[in-house]
Formats: sequence, structure tokens, C-alpha cells
Amino acid sequence: MEHWISRAIHGTSSTTTTTSSTASSSSSSTRSGGNGAAAGRLADVLAQHVYISAQHRNRHHHHHRHKTGFLAHLSLRKRRRRRALPADVAEIGSSAPQRSENHSAPPDVTGYTNTTTDGIQVERAPVSVTSAQRQTPKYGNAELMDTGDGVPVSSRVSAKIQQLVNTLKRPKRPPLREFFVDDFEELLEVQQPDPNQPKAEGAQMVAVQGEKLGVVTNWPPSLEAALQRWGTISPKAPCLTTMDTNGKPLYVLTYGKLWSRSVKVAYNLLHKLGTKQEPLVRPGDRVALVFPNNDPGAFMIAFYGCLLAEVVPVPIEVPLSRKDAGSQQIGFLLGSCGVTVALTSDACHKGLPKSPTGEVQQFRGWPKVLWFVTESKHLSKPPRDWFPYIKEATQDTAYIEYKTCKDGGVLGVTVTRIAMLTHCQSLTQSCSYTEAETIVNVLDFKKDVGLWHAVQTSVMNMMHVISIPYALMKVNPLSWIQKVCLYKGKTVACVKSRDMHWALVAHRDQRDINLSSLRMLVVADGSNPWSISSCDAFLNVFQTKGLKPEVICPCASSPEALTVAIQRPLEEGSTPPGRGILSMQGLSHGVIRVDSEEKLSVLTLQDVGSVMPGGVMCVVKLESVPQLCKTDEIGELCVCTVATGTSYYGLSGMTKNTFEVFPLANDGSSISDLPFTRTGLLGFIGPAGLIFVAGKMDGLMVVGGRRHNADDIVATALAVEPMKFVYRGRIAVFSITVLHDERIVVVAEQRPDSTEEDSFQWMSRVLQAIDSIHQVGVYCLALVPSNTLPKTPLGGIHLSETKQLFLEGALHPCNVLMCPHTCVINLPKPRQKQPEIGPASVMVGNLVSGKRIAQASGRDLGQIEDNDQARKFLFLSEVLQWRAQTTPDHVLYTLLNSRGTIASSLTCVQLHKRAEKIAAILAERGPLQDGDHIALVYPPGIDLIAAFYGCLYAGCVPITVRPPHPQNISTTLPTVKMIVEVSRSVCVMTTQVISKLLRSKEASATVDIRTWPPIMDTDDLPKKKPPLQHKPSNADTLAYLDFSVSTTGMLAGVKMSHAATSAFCRSIKLQCELYPSREVAICLDPYCGLGFVLWCLCSVYSGHQSILIPPSELEVNPALWLSAVSQYKVRDTFCSYSVMELCTKGLGLQTDSLKSRGLDLSRVRTCVVVAEERPRTALTQSFSKLFKDLGLHPRAVSTSFGCRVNLAICLPAGVTGSCWYFQGTSGPDPTTVYVDMRALRHDRVRLVERGSPHSLSLMESGKILPGVRIIIANPETKGPMGESHLGEIWVHSGHNASGYFTVYGDEALQSDHFSSRLSFGDTQTVWARTGYLGFLRRTELTDASGERHDALYVVGALEEAMELRGMRYHPIDIETSVIRTHKSITECAVFTWTNLLVVVVELDGSEQEALDLVPLVTNVVLEEHYLIVGVVVVVDIGVIPINSRGEKQRMHLRDGFLADQLDPIYVAYNM
Repeated sequence: MEHWISRAIHGTSSTTTTTSSTASSSSSSTRSGGNGAAAGRLADVLAQHVYISAQHRNRHHHHHRHKTGFLAHLSLRKRRRRRALPADVAEIGSSAPQRSENHSAPPDVTGYTNTTTDGIQVERAPVSVTSAQRQTPKYGNAELMDTGDGVPVSSRVSAKIQQLVNTLKRPKRPPLREFFVDDFEELLEVQQPDPNQPKAEGAQMVAVQGEKLGVVTNWPPSLEAALQRWGTISPKAPCLTTMDTNGKPLYVLTYGKLWSRSVKVAYNLLHKLGTKQEPLVRPGDRVALVFPNNDPGAFMIAFYGCLLAEVVPVPIEVPLSRKDAGSQQIGFLLGSCGVTVALTSDACHKGLPKSPTGEVQQFRGWPKVLWFVTESKHLSKPPRDWFPYIKEATQDTAYIEYKTCKDGGVLGVTVTRIAMLTHCQSLTQSCSYTEAETIVNVLDFKKDVGLWHAVQTSVMNMMHVISIPYALMKVNPLSWIQKVCLYKGKTVACVKSRDMHWALVAHRDQRDINLSSLRMLVVADGSNPWSISSCDAFLNVFQTKGLKPEVICPCASSPEALTVAIQRPLEEGSTPPGRGILSMQGLSHGVIRVDSEEKLSVLTLQDVGSVMPGGVMCVVKLESVPQLCKTDEIGELCVCTVATGTSYYGLSGMTKNTFEVFPLANDGSSISDLPFTRTGLLGFIGPAGLIFVAGKMDGLMVVGGRRHNADDIVATALAVEPMKFVYRGRIAVFSITVLHDERIVVVAEQRPDSTEEDSFQWMSRVLQAIDSIHQVGVYCLALVPSNTLPKTPLGGIHLSETKQLFLEGALHPCNVLMCPHTCVINLPKPRQKQPEIGPASVMVGNLVSGKRIAQASGRDLGQIEDNDQARKFLFLSEVLQWRAQTTPDHVLYTLLNSRGTIASSLTCVQLHKRAEKIAAILAERGPLQDGDHIALVYPPGIDLIAAFYGCLYAGCVPITVRPPHPQNISTTLPTVKMIVEVSRSVCVMTTQVISKLLRSKEASATVDIRTWPPIMDTDDLPKKKPPLQHKPSNADTLAYLDFSVSTTGMLAGVKMSHAATSAFCRSIKLQCELYPSREVAICLDPYCGLGFVLWCLCSVYSGHQSILIPPSELEVNPALWLSAVSQYKVRDTFCSYSVMELCTKGLGLQTDSLKSRGLDLSRVRTCVVVAEERPRTALTQSFSKLFKDLGLHPRAVSTSFGCRVNLAICLPAGVTGSCWYFQGTSGPDPTTVYVDMRALRHDRVRLVERGSPHSLSLMESGKILPGVRIIIANPETKGPMGESHLGEIWVHSGHNASGYFTVYGDEALQSDHFSSRLSFGDTQTVWARTGYLGFLRRTELTDASGERHDALYVVGALEEAMELRGMRYHPIDIETSVIRTHKSITECAVFTWTNLLVVVVELDGSEQEALDLVPLVTNVVLEEHYLIVGVVVVVDIGVIPINSRGEKQRMHLRDGFLADQLDPIYVAYNM
């Protein structure tokens, strides 16, 4: 015992001194053992010497000495890469074996040759080399002959064979990574560097050496030895006094108690956990220390208990709940450290969340740990003969301090015993600590400055620590000052700027404050730019109360480098060093420029003292190569000393790449053999070797090539009326990457009493302040209610968690201001439209470049041989009469009700007879003229069909109209009235129920019911036949009118002649192979387009049976349609997207129960979605996937395409052969292509691989119908286009509509849409313009006739496309991106308003989520579409209007927005 206590360290044989290379350099101080990393490297070098031939080694040395300039950079990169990669020894050209040790990279001799000329002496200790780290080499030259997969191949393989294998392995297409090279990035505006921007002009800096670490005789050889000494010599000396929340001393821990209790903890850790044979904790194992902030005594006992047991403590915060901010990352650290035991106090253990059985619950991300309570009463007394083994400080790990990174990840910094001791010595020397001195500590004692001063250095010097818990500071911010006054001797206080700030706010109530006994005030965050104002204000107020200016000592520290620098108390009367007043603009370019204090845009910095004793410091550039900075340049501070952390625990690669660094001089030579540790602090070394810190690496934001520091921006924001508005100064600043640049986000907590007016006033002031001081725009400014941001254990803002919540849309702000218009200045240049190139030049260009003109056609009707009896009739009415005579009892229609049972059915003869009776009513009721228009207002069903044919029999023109919705009469009835009026209907035919509804009181409130034409109900039909059946004079007369509302909200009616109707039915019959023996299930609205044709016309023409399922019945029974398909063993079925969506959403979770009920879709060969839009690939794919288990073949689902001018241009082809999967089809599968969305905006079609960035999947819209020709034309010049271009789809066919039916008779529009001619090429053919953009693509597939198949891809409606920044955008693409951003967005619609893009989103969630969506929507549209959103409107579900076909009515929505009728939850106008 005496040996430990009385021993003078420096006289022992373990001391080693280094001979210096220059006379001026100092000799090293005490070190027992050396640094672990250095030791490992020495071992590496020696091991390498064993294997590498002398000649090779000499060659390397020779090269290394002569490398300069560019080559030096090259060698450096190579060297670093080699250090980071696993044994890539082939590069060295030797067969050196791999060694399995922590340093995963092979040793590299070139890295350690001594090329320093500065003669820097760093105080490090040497280490012995072990040979235990060698491994048997691989056989042969496996190292040189690794295949791509890392499998060793025999060197005897012939080179020719190898070459062949490599050729076969080479992919046919470009590898996928090439598709991931964002080739449009060059389009983004890259900010050109300003020629006038300041550049560093100084000379290269020289590494600065700290003073020698003094040789003091009574410094102990280790901290445990110090504890033993004081515990036995001065057991009554106070070590720690803890305060309660009232400021009264809770208990005093003496050195005797600390020693005896630590020994007890050590004994119990080693001997009482697990069994004797299998102890749970062995020396060197890691254990967690989980102690609350109000119990430093228990922490200290546990910490020293671990040191005595040679166990490695990992101090962490107390997890308050299972979902604490950052708890998961802490758990990851504990798991990677292999922690199985957690030490805690009794009170803390009781407060942990427990399961019903009383066990501590498992925290998120944590490994399973055994909780070990360290109170003496729970521990066994060690035997009398048991003592901990106390030895000199070694290279063993003493403890692991956790560090939270910018991204929220948690790393463990390992600190060795020798580093811990040397650090305590250097702090003692810097702060002139003496025995029995008092320290008042307000800081967290578990880590950083609080741990180093109040737990470690205090024990080394037998000091007395007064610990002020955070809870007391909250109640009484002056408590620490009162304690300084209380202890009359010279005291030291360790605080943060905020403790000084809150003391200022509270000091007015206090009378008797005297701070003359305070000899040193350590400001732990003195490196923060705003700490200077706290220090100045504090001095200003307390100088009158005895505070001396020279005692305020800011310090800089980091988890990796421990204390980087600390200002020392000056002698009284000496002049304090000057401050740095630096230009903000210069700093943003990384250059130091002195400015005058009058300006707003300057940063005033105070120094944090000089280099720590025994250390060397330099500043390296932030770019990839760690070159020394110039004297007027800002860089990262790096230190080389024993007293730093040695590595990130378990992360050797990261340690080598980011923790340590070998700084290089201008000529590329390393300035030192030993690695420096990066501090993570940005700054420079000023005059007289004083260190200035300008920010942290973690807070660095590079916006538009200029650097800004988060702390500076916080300081600026706080300067704008902080007390009035921001709650407790809580502001978070971070950057997010949007569109290849960082964007600044400021989030502040607002006081509970602040108004909306206050908020916006403060926000606009902050924006102005940051803009004028930092010359940078804020991308997003968000305000949240007080106390809602995630907190760190000591009450600060948990930055990475806040950023995570912001990006996930879970921050729930109460105010948001986005400024993308002012911030985003790297958008691609707007597209400049070329002066119009004539259509002839385009055509010639296409021919020259070998591109086909984009045109295609279906099968030629004239060449198709079929036994189609219906062809001999010109009119559908004649076909029905013929069927009624030849096959009277053949069922044509079966209508199902919501229960799936047959509501009614019609045979040929029944339909014929009902049609005759309706014709008789029409003839009887009024003198109708030939061709009079009659509105049929029926629900979907049999009556509608009978009424339609009744009109044909009577020679009238029917118009099918959707009946008004009884529950929604005010919005649906006006459309009915409008169609009746516009179509000039002379009478309305309907059912009794609807007839009453049209004349009801509710109807009269919406429309003028007196102006209805005569209304006839057809429920009771007379028995008599009509006198004569009408036969139209010629086939070009009008058969029926088709009225519908387009997606842009326009009501339009098109005229269908008898000839077109018959041609249409024949075309569908041939394409879908419809015969009388077939059954087809139809779940469509029967009022317009292809839905009406399939419901009413096709069965009569082709004779097949149609099973009719009204879509409205699916709202009652979503499984109705699929059940019917299964029950009737239907092979062909038609539906709409709304039906498909209803099934996907409504039956998603019911597939198992449907399967158990026998639902079987395996017979379905075509399931066609009838649509007038781009195929919804995602919906059809999810439908196919969902019902695959019920037998639905993925090839069965396909789409059709039709429009106003031609109701069906494409339909999937029918299938020949009974076993259709294998025996081939007459039409190939629908193909999907992936096109580049960015090229599409320029009207170009560029195919890319699936999964490549900016790719858009497009599904073919079915096969072109027989008798239909298509060409792609330029909508402006009307010239034909090549295959690689997007243009308007023009169609020529026998079943084109013959024109619009309008009251106004707009002839110009009529001729343009229905009878256009190409301006060049085939100028004779008359085409109809569909109004849809698309392209044709000749595929590799062939159809039954052996012809190659031309696929038509519809991209979107021309009138809906938005022209923004000279490019063409399709709303659906932007909407798809927006819907993906957040789970609460159920629907989205976009439109333009005065050149601004307006995004309307429906929110399915609580209203507090509304503002979360604004930044997310803005980000995604910028990122994926290079557009700035002007307005984001958040509305309730159901506000976006959708028509009966399931298409969004964006123009209606726009009108509602402009008329302020949307009743939004929130409207954000982006600045």
C-alpha cells in the first residue's frame, strides 16, 4: 500500500524519454505504455518488414521521398484507400498474408516513412510488439487471382478460357449503374464561382506546439491509485456534495466512502454476477452506467468501481420511456459494445418502465441487459483479503463516451487509461488545480467537460465538487452563483452559456452576491459563437459584484479530442487578448477577413486559449485531402497528443478515415509519423498561438457552394426579439438536401401566448435578418407549439430527431413558411422553344435518321372473312328484329342486383316486343317528327335498353342521361337539365320514381321544373303494337347522341350515325371474338362512351349474353362483380377504374374468405378496363397481384382507350384456342415500357431500364381495332411525327363520330376536331383529333398473322397538360409523386394559376398533420419534377371532384379554388 502512495512516478524504471531531433525540442513526460493506435501501426510496420523484400521496400521509400505536387496527391489517395480496404495486397505486388486484427487494412510502409522536417515532438509512449497477430497465408497466389466474386481461381486456367468467360458474363445492355448516372444533372444551373469572392492568401500554417506537460512529483500513476491514496490518507476529506431541488445539501461523499464503496462495486461486479466458473462480467468487458442527473455520487462510485474492476464503463442517459429520442441509437451502441449488464441506482431502477411481472421493459433497439443496482445495501462485502489490483495507467480502454452524430447515429469514443490520466494532468496544469480546492459543477457529469473536471481531474487532485442538478437550475437559475458565494476559499465553476444567461434573467431578486472568490469560470461551450454575448452580458452585470474579467475562461472540447483548448485565468491587471471581428461573407468562403464591429454581417469570436500542454495542433482543409490550411483560412482543428480518444469503438474503418488523420504539407509529405485526431471543430490558430473556434463540423451547411454554420444562424434568429416570441430560446437549425443542394430549415418553439400575427411578423423578420447578415435564404421556417420538439436528456433540442420528424412529416408545426422561390436558384434553364421547324423538315429529319413515321392500323375490315349474319343489315333495329325471328328465346341480357341474384333478364323476342310497345307509346303520346331527340333518364338496367330500341323503332334519336342522385339532387340535377336542354330533347322517358323526383319540391329548389319537356314513364306498357316500324332513309342519319362531361368539365355531345354504330359493333365483335355462345360480364355506367355501347348495343349485334352489373350496387356489395364473374364462369369482363379501385380497397383483406367461399377467377381470359386516360399501371398491377390467389392470371388484366371523337380506338384482342395460356393468342400481351420523364417534358420519348431514376412506366392501351388507322401528329404544326416523339393521336376509322352536337354550331372547332388533314405527307386522308398525347412503338411481339405489333401508349390529355418553364407536364405525374410522400395524403390534384403550380391534397388524418405536408409536397415536386410549387392547399377527403368514370375534374377544382369555395384546412403560399 505504502508503495503506491509514497511512490514518485518519475523516478521509476518505467519512465521513457525520447531523444529529440533538434536542440529546442522538449523531452517527453511520464507515459507508461503508449497509444493503442500507434502501437498497432508499429506492429503493422514490423510485420510488413518481415514479408516484403528489401529491394521492394527500398523502391517504395525512394519513390515516396521524391513525390511532389500531383503525384503526391495520387500516392496519398492510394495509400488511404489501401488503409481502408480489406487486404488488397495485390496492389503492392507481393504475396503478403492477411492478418485478422482490428486494423483491417494491410500495413503500408509508405505511410510511416519519416519525411517530417519540422521536428515536431509529440508526447507519446512506445509499446511492445506482439507477434500473435499473424495468420497463415492463402495457398498459391490466390491473392492475385481472385475472381469477381472473391473466389480464388487456380492460376492454371487458360487465359483464353478466362477471356471467353468474361465475355459471356458481360451484359448485353448497359449496366444498370449507367442508368443511375443522372445525365440531366448538367442541366441544373451550377452557380459559377464569383470572381470577386475572397480567397486565402496567407502562407501555409505551421503546426503549433503546446507547452511541455510539467513534471510534478506527486502526480499519481493512475486515477485508481489517486483514489486509493486519498481514500486511505484523507478519508474524511469531502469529495462531492449533492444538492436537492431546494438547494440544500442532500449528502456529502467523502474520499473514504468513495474508495470503500467503489471497491465493493468492483468486487460484486467481478464475483457476484453469474457463477464462479462462468462470471457474467470479466475484466475488459463493457457495462452501461445508467444514472440520473441528480445523483452524481452513485455515478462516481459506479465509475470508479468499474475502473477498479478493470471493466469498461459506458455512461449513457436514463431512458425515460421506451420510445425516447435517440434511445434506439444508444441501444445500437450498447449492442455493438456487447453490453449485458447495466449499473444503476435504486431510485432510478424504481422509475424505469416495468412490465406487469415487474421486470424492466425492453427499450427500443436495446440489447437484453441485467440491471445491477449499486447501492451498498444491495451488495456483498468483499472478503478482508480481497483488494483490487491497482497498476499504472496502460493502453487498456478506461471508458467509452457516447457521441451523437449529425445524422442521429451514436458512436462510442474509446478513451484509454493513459489518455484519461494524461488528460487529467494537462487540465490540472492548464487550470492550476490544487488539492482541496472547490469546483461548482452545473454540467452533465456523465460526459464531456463535466466528466473530465468534476469526476476525473477532481479525484486526481483531491478536490471538492459541489454538484448542481439540472432540476435545481430550472427552479433557481442562481443556485450555482449562491454556492460560489457560500464557499469562501478560491473556487472554480463549470457552466454553459445558458446557465450564465438564465442567471442574468434571475439576478435582480438577489442582494448579497459576491463573486470575488471565483478564480476561474470554465465556460464549456465557449467555442459557440453566441457564448461571447452571454459572457459579456454576465460580466457587465456581475463585475459590480466582485466578478473579475480575467476569470471567465471559455474552453473548446469534442468527444474525440477531449479538451481541445481552454483559456487560462490571466494575472490580475494584464490586458486580455483581442477578439476576432470577422466578415461573415469571408467565413462563408472559408477565409478569415477582419472587419469592423459597426457592420451587421460580422462574427465576433473570443479565443479559447492556446494548445493544451503536451499537444500539437494544426488546421486542415475540409476538402478530401487533409492539407494544412493557410494562415488566413478556416479549417478543421486537429490535435496530436496522448490525451485524446483513440478510436470509434468497433469501427476501425471509420476510425482510420474520419477519426484520425495524417495532415499533409503543400508538397504532399506527411507532417508527422503519428496520426492527429480530428476535433470536429472549425477554426484557425490566430496570433500568439491563440485558438479561435468558428463552428462545428456537425453544424456545417454548404449552400450554393458557401459555408454557413447552424449555430450562427440560431444566434441571428435569437437576436430577433427572442424573449417576446421564442419559447425559452428553443430554435433548431439544420439543412436538408433538395435538388442537389443543401437547404436551410429553421424550426422554433413559439410561446403559448403568441398570436398568428406575432408568428408571421417574427417569421418575416427572421427571414430578413438571416438574408442580410448571412446572405443566404431560408428554405423553410416552421413554428411548433412550446415544449414539443424532441429533447436531449439535459433539455436541449435533439437535432437529428427533429430533422427526422420534419422529413417524415411528423413534426406537426402550427405555422410554416416555405421560400423555395427565393432559395432554389439551381433549377434547369427553362426550355427555349426553337423557331418553328416546318413539318416537312421534321419528316425529312426522321427519314434521314432512320426513324419510322409513327403510324399504325388495325386489321383491314375488308379482308376479314367471317360468317357475320348481322353484316347484311344496315341498322341495329333490323338486327334486333332478325334475332327475334331466328333465335327468339336466346337470352341477351341478365341484370344482377346487389345480392348477386338475377333481377331481370331479356331474350331477343322480349326485347323486341318491349321496344315495339315503347315505340307505340311514342307514336301515341305526341306527333313526333322523324329524328326527334328523346332523353332517356333511367337507372342502369333493362328498361334503358328497351327504351333505346323503342326510340330506334319509332325513328327517334335517343340520348342516355344519368338520373339525378336522390341524396344529392342539388349537384346532380342541373347536369340532367343541361343535357336535356342542350340536346334539344322533345320529351323525357323515365321510370315512375324518377319522374316524381324530377317534379319534386327538392328539384324545384334547384332547377325550374316548369321548363321540363313532357315526361313519360314507361313502367306500365300498353298491349298494342305500333302501326308501322320506322326504317331510316339512309345509314348516315343520326342513330343516337353521346353526351358526357370531359375531365376539364366541358359538357359535349357527339353524333353517332347508324353506319358508324354498326361499324363500331362489328369492329368490337371481331376484336373481342364475340359470338352468341359467349357470356360477357359488364360492370360499367351505361350512359356514354364504350360503356354505353357494351351495355346496350353489342349484345344485339353479336348475339352474346351480357351479364349487367350496375357499378352503384358495388357500394353495397364490393364482391358483387367478381362473384358474378366466378359464378357465371365468365371469360371476358369489362369494368371501369373506379370499380377496380373499389375492389382493390374494399376486398383487399377479404381474399382468403372469398377463396373459402369458392370464388374462382381462373377462367377469366380478358378483364378490360374501359377508360379515356393513360392506363393506371399501379392500380392494374395491384389488382392483378391482389386477386392472383383467386386464380386471376396476370396477363388477363388490360386496358382500352377511347375518346370523344372515337369511342374505342384500342381494345385487347380476343383469344383463340381453349387453353389460352399456352396455345397462343391472336393479340400479344400488353407491353409495359419505361420512359424518361424528363425527356417526355420535352415531347421526346426516351426508353430507359426499369428502376432507373426519373423513369415512368407506361402500359400499352390494348390493340388497335379492325378498320382503325392511327398517326401521331404535331398538335401545333399538324405534321406527322417520328416514333421517338410525343404527339397528338389522330384516328381515321369507319366508326368515328360525325361531329359535335351543339346549340351554338361552332363550325371551326367541328372541322378541326373531326375532319383534320396533315399539313405534309398524306394530305388526303381525313383524320379526327383525339386531344390525347401519346406515341407508337413497334414491339418485338408478333400477332397471329405474323405481323409485328404496334403498341399505342397514351400519355395524357392535351388540354390538361400544363406548360411550365417551357416544358410540358402531365398532372398525373406530379400527383403520383405527391401521393407517395405521406401516408395521410389520400388524393391529390394539380393545376396552374397565373403561372404558379397549385397542389391540392386531401388529408386523411388529424388537422395537426396538415402543415407537415407543405414542405414534403414542395420537396418532392422540386426533386422529381424541377418545379417550384406556388400554393399548397390541404383539404378534407372528397373535396377533389371526380366524374363517373373515376377521372379527376381538375378545372372544376380550379374554379372552386379561385372562387374560394374549397373550405381548406390550410393554404400555404410559398414565397
